[in-house]
Amino acid sequence: MVVVFLAGRYFLERYAVNSLDLVNQDEFQQIKARLGPNPVALTPQQIQERLRESSAYESVLFYVEVHEPSRGLVFSSHNLRGERIPDVPGEHAFNGRLPWLDAQLRIGEFVLGPMDVVVATSKAPVLTVMAGYLRVFLGLVAVMFLISAATGIGLSRLALRPVRLIQQTANHISSDNLSERIPVSEVEDEISNLALLLNRMFDRLESSFNQIRRFTGEASHELKTPLSLIRLQAEKLLVEGGLSPAQEESVQVQLEEIARLNQIIEDLLFLSRVEARAITLAPQREDPRRFLHSFAQDARVLAEHRGIRFVEEVTGAGEVEFDGRWLRQVLLNLVANALNVSRPGGVIRLTSELGGGIWRVGIEDEGPGVPADQREHIFERFVRLERSEAEPEQGGSGLGLAISRSIIGLHRGRIYAEPAPGGQGLRVAFEIPAPAAWRGTEDALSRAGERMQPAPA
Repeated sequence: MVVVFLAGRYFLERYAVNSLDLVNQDEFQQIKARLGPNPVALTPQQIQERLRESSAYESVLFYVEVHEPSRGLVFSSHNLRGERIPDVPGEHAFNGRLPWLDAQLRIGEFVLGPMDVVVATSKAPVLTVMAGYLRVFLGLVAVMFLISAATGIGLSRLALRPVRLIQQTANHISSDNLSERIPVSEVEDEISNLALLLNRMFDRLESSFNQIRRFTGEASHELKTPLSLIRLQAEKLLVEGGLSPAQEESVQVQLEEIARLNQIIEDLLFLSRVEARAITLAPQREDPRRFLHSFAQDARVLAEHRGIRFVEEVTGAGEVEFDGRWLRQVLLNLVANALNVSRPGGVIRLTSELGGGIWRVGIEDEGPGVPADQREHIFERFVRLERSEAEPEQGGSGLGLAISRSIIGLHRGRIYAEPAPGGQGLRVAFEIPAPAAWRGTEDALSRAGERMQPAPA
């Protein structure tokens, strides 16, 4: 459309200029009529007298000069102020300019016998028309641009709506809800084919996940019976006696490994139940301060047994809705990991902060810490970090933090690891939504306000 407008401007200007040429030609015909049928016989004074009468009122529009090769300039209209109309050799219609005029002139050169008649008129009307055309052109272009942009945005949103729907649905699909599928429109096009392709991929993923979960659960369940028989036979050997001290020590080691293997199987079964959403919480509104104080008593005993000091710091007031049995398991896992990396004489710190609708609990140790690129991986299954010879031995199966993440996920929270505030060691913390804390704080403020009310007279 811009090209169309520019082409229209070009042709409109050509038309207007041609109109000025026709006006100049018409003025020449009038000059020719005034000079009569034999202008050659006229003297310069007669030519000036005949043209002066008409040029007085036509001087508003036209500038006129008459030249004769033998006598030079024969006539010049008074509005030229003594200036000469510009001349372009070889051209009969051209543009020129006078010093005191802002606009150009459209000049026409005509032959009248031996004389040359030059007629010029201002191009100001043409320039005014073209300026108005330009304003209209720019206004229409701006309006068309806005309409085109709005139309383009609307059409793009309409065209990309199925793609956005696919994106939103794909973002919602995770290992916890692999049964969700992308809706497919009845129109057979590239978008519907893409949705079908993604749905088939999700079908294969769901089948693979289900097979893995089923294998983990079934294998863990089937291993419990033979392990129980092995443990019973080993205990029977110890009860019956007749074993040498070395043999008794070997049997004891076997019992310890069997117990550890049983614990791994129990953990795998628990994770399988969590992924299958077979674990249900029994949350209750409770004061976190009371819950953590009860846990800290047991944790302090475990720490003192290792020669480590256990410290608790609890801030904030209110109530939180959680399942104390499972959160106690999370805290025990975190404390056990902290004990495994701490040396005698060290400190393990439990911190709790309740406020802003979030309950944040952390366990800090003074161990070697975890590199930044591995802090996210420690919550995966069977992840055990490499240690140096100077660091204490770390026990466990590598499932404790994976179980803790699953339990916190059931509470709609998150668990993460970061450097300890002191610069040495690791801090593992979890956050749980606590909207009840706001209500508890508001109730406490309300009760305090009631106590501050003056007593009635």
